[in-house]
Amino acid sequence: MSSAVHPVDEMLPAPKLVALGLQHVLVMYAGAVAVPLIIGRALKLPPEDVAFLISADLFACGIATLAQCLGLFGVGIRLPVMMGVTFASVGPMLSMAADPSIGLLGIYGSVIAAGLFGLLVAPFVSRLLPLFPPVVTGTIIMVIGISLMRVGINWAGGGIPMFTKVVNGETVQVANPAYGQLQGLGISLFVMLVILGLIKWGKGFIANVAVLLGIVAGAVLATVLGIMHFEKVASAPWFDVIVPFHFGVPQFHLVPIVTMCIVMVVVMIESLGMFLALSDITGKPVDQKALAKGLRADGFGTLIGGIFNTFPYTSFSQNVGLVGVTGVRSRWVTVAGGVIMLLLGLLPKMAALVEAVPNVVLGGAGLVMFGMVAATGARILTAVDFKTNRFNLFIVALSVGFGMIPLVAPNFFKNLPHELHPLLESGILLSAIVAVLLNVFFNGVKSASVEEIVAAAKQAEAH
Repeated sequence: MSSAVHPVDEMLPAPKLVALGLQHVLVMYAGAVAVPLIIGRALKLPPEDVAFLISADLFACGIATLAQCLGLFGVGIRLPVMMGVTFASVGPMLSMAADPSIGLLGIYGSVIAAGLFGLLVAPFVSRLLPLFPPVVTGTIIMVIGISLMRVGINWAGGGIPMFTKVVNGETVQVANPAYGQLQGLGISLFVMLVILGLIKWGKGFIANVAVLLGIVAGAVLATVLGIMHFEKVASAPWFDVIVPFHFGVPQFHLVPIVTMCIVMVVVMIESLGMFLALSDITGKPVDQKALAKGLRADGFGTLIGGIFNTFPYTSFSQNVGLVGVTGVRSRWVTVAGGVIMLLLGLLPKMAALVEAVPNVVLGGAGLVMFGMVAATGARILTAVDFKTNRFNLFIVALSVGFGMIPLVAPNFFKNLPHELHPLLESGILLSAIVAVLLNVFFNGVKSASVEEIVAAAKQAEAH
């Protein structure tokens, strides 16, 4: 039996780990700080408290990532995963923020309860593996990539096309004047071309950090053009301490807790798709036990989030694409990324420097990485029998269609009960539910291990 170390467990030299870890951090940073910004502004917190929320978020990101990648005490899948605040929690938390009887402390109580709930139900959710044969897995991973493309496109455009603003006491949608500016589009294109050039002509380590070098080149260009600013960096303190329960003792209310537990289920089902995607990309099969550990890390991260003044955590899908682009499969790279996130949480000035990178710079990188996730799903689908089993065509067709609803028609489900919105606003979850149900309807339930999924994908790649 070979004793060779699997690439996932390979320890790289320290300089490479730092550079590759920083690359992961830059890819996820914009998404990681978005939720505390949104919630902090919704609660009308003063700027210093919003800044603390961001630092606390980065600190908890680091702890959750280390737990997921190191795999200690039955928590963590030991794959190259970065953890960040889930956007699935934003809608419910905004509703809680609007209720004075709940507020920030009520949000934290529901987050802590959801984290404990996630730790308890992780083994049961992991038993859903037989419901995820290649036709289901490939479809879900493809929808994950397509869904993420919206993020990358909006980054390239300069943010979001519309944002919420309060005018005369009323909340209205206002167009983003910076969206789609030719200068920003040009910077995104420049970053993308640099990355593609390095991937094609770069060798070894240079090719592995192509995304990082592309972002650095884009940041330099943005600085020269005067759209990357450093005022916040100059005013930010060098060091800050993240203490538990900074805003007070959490409060526990039944309805917010139930709502956040539903969000936790959504997060865990989405995480199953991420883990299956990473299993295929890294060539490291995962079984039910490993999946349970990975899902448990979502619950642990969420519990830590509630304690350290932040929000529910999930495995960040943005970074799955980066693993596919670079081909670097070592989990120690994301361990380094977790350490960097911890340091950014404790060093606000450094966090402000990373935050200063404009969205348009990240956009060029996002289009490359997120497209790789969709391509991974398509590659898995090439191993599916469409020729003699026409039912598989219907499974893919309808699952992708349902997955697109929240992307192309955000108000499609607006007249359904508000309690269902956490389930209906995730295209990934809708796609997963439809794919699983249609596969059971057409093909029945057949035990399909991740080993079989990976083997099928490799067979398709060989052809």
